[in-house]
Amino acid sequence: MQSIDSQLKKAIQKAVQDAFDVTLDEQQIGIEIPKNKEHGDFSSNVAMQMTRTLRKNPRLIAQEIVDHFPKEAAGIEEIEIAGPGFLNLTLKKDSFAKVVEDILRQQAGYGTQPANGIKVDLEFVSANPTGSLHLGHARGAAWGDSCARIMTKAGYDVTREYYVNDAGNQIANLAQSLYARYAQALGFEKEIGKDGYLGKDIEDKGKELAETYGTAYLEETPENLDFFRKEGIRFELDKIKKDLDAYRVGFDVWSSEQALRDEGAVEAVLEKLAEKGFTYEKDGALWFRTTDFGDDKDRVLRKQDGSLTYLVPDIAYHNNKYERGFDELVDFFGADHHGYIPRLKASMEALGNDPDHLHVDIIQMVRLVSDGEEVKMSKRLGNATTINELCESVGVDAARYFFVQRALDSHLDFDVELAKRKSNENPVYYAQYAHARMCSILKQAPEWTKPETFDRLTHEKEIDLMKTLQEYNKVVSETARTRQVHKMCHYIQNLASKFHSFYNACKVIDSNDSELTNQRLSLVKATQIVLADALGLIGVQAVESM
Repeated sequence: MQSIDSQLKKAIQKAVQDAFDVTLDEQQIGIEIPKNKEHGDFSSNVAMQMTRTLRKNPRLIAQEIVDHFPKEAAGIEEIEIAGPGFLNLTLKKDSFAKVVEDILRQQAGYGTQPANGIKVDLEFVSANPTGSLHLGHARGAAWGDSCARIMTKAGYDVTREYYVNDAGNQIANLAQSLYARYAQALGFEKEIGKDGYLGKDIEDKGKELAETYGTAYLEETPENLDFFRKEGIRFELDKIKKDLDAYRVGFDVWSSEQALRDEGAVEAVLEKLAEKGFTYEKDGALWFRTTDFGDDKDRVLRKQDGSLTYLVPDIAYHNNKYERGFDELVDFFGADHHGYIPRLKASMEALGNDPDHLHVDIIQMVRLVSDGEEVKMSKRLGNATTINELCESVGVDAARYFFVQRALDSHLDFDVELAKRKSNENPVYYAQYAHARMCSILKQAPEWTKPETFDRLTHEKEIDLMKTLQEYNKVVSETARTRQVHKMCHYIQNLASKFHSFYNACKVIDSNDSELTNQRLSLVKATQIVLADALGLIGVQAVESM
């Protein structure tokens, strides 16, 4: 069953086609739920939107739409013209009850959209394998994973990808640090250096390698340092994967920068750019003419000392993603990478890839606060609190929910005390409590049966709840299309609120009225199914008791 919202759009679409011989795209038709219930169940400003096209008074346009509106097919009881040309639509009472039957039939499949054939690569987190994941990574991980879940439900073919920066100076420093700790564990003096990694985890890993291999890798040769590079990367990646797994985040693909270098992909893109005339030599360096593609200045690809800039392997990596046949590429970058976007898009265009298929969403900064004051939770890492530390403090559910409840391009103050609070002020507690309450109600009536009809679900609060349930299809589709994950949190809060209002106004279990009881229990079950599914899409558990 399509959503009522979609049904109304199709009905308006048909009325406009019949009245004016004009074809409107569904996305051009606005449908809203009026704040004032006297204005009907839904309203549309489509007549005013068409004023410029038809060059008519919007009320006259609205009247033509009303005259051609397929009321019976759309389940409309009444349609009125209001103000400058709004269409106010009142549905037949049984139109809303159909959503309960549909949810009970489809169960967790409700809201799932048919496959759209669009292959999407979502790349997120991609932290250097040189330490633990911190708050910025935590926000990106929660957002990227939730986005992948929602887009999958909306019919996209989604690949979750982690790009491992396992080449370059930071990895060389990691290898040198691990080698130094290994040598020290064997009783030899070895300086780590000012750029080394001083964490206890590297010290412990050095001791472990010393116990396992003895002096086998003591000589400081390129081959031995390569051993420590690989051991260091494996050690750090294992930690990252363990942290992400506990955070309910998984990846389908782990791409390696070093592998791209080894297979010649990095040099290949340099050669291709040169062949196309987009590079030139200046001051002993190799430059890329990114200004040809709208960048504010040209960029260095190979420095005077012969080393490559960070941009070059990134060009090779993104070109590789295009070559793998994705229709859309989405990167989630930190706020400090905003200026990086134009040159990355320029490089794709230069290589013959469509830059409009590369989307970069910026992750704004996160600050931990308590009572309005910034807090530092980590003694070991200063302000760079790790995912593990945060989850130990507030729990995975609260961490996941709080990181996706605000728009990604907004700075986020993570209120630690609020996230711990077991009260309705805490949005994740409020939503989970609603689900637990539904489970409790259903446990009180284990033998309820699905009724033949839902004709008695006519109370104002029942209608409000069913209206919200039928919006789920639209929310899934729109959230996936825009990648605005926080809109799913808005829906969850709205659904929980509507359920609490229904519960307070309507007696669900009435021993003197089994017919109404079964219909209301069906509504509770349908709401439980949708709320659990929506919570699952953002990686939050739908608990059965609290």
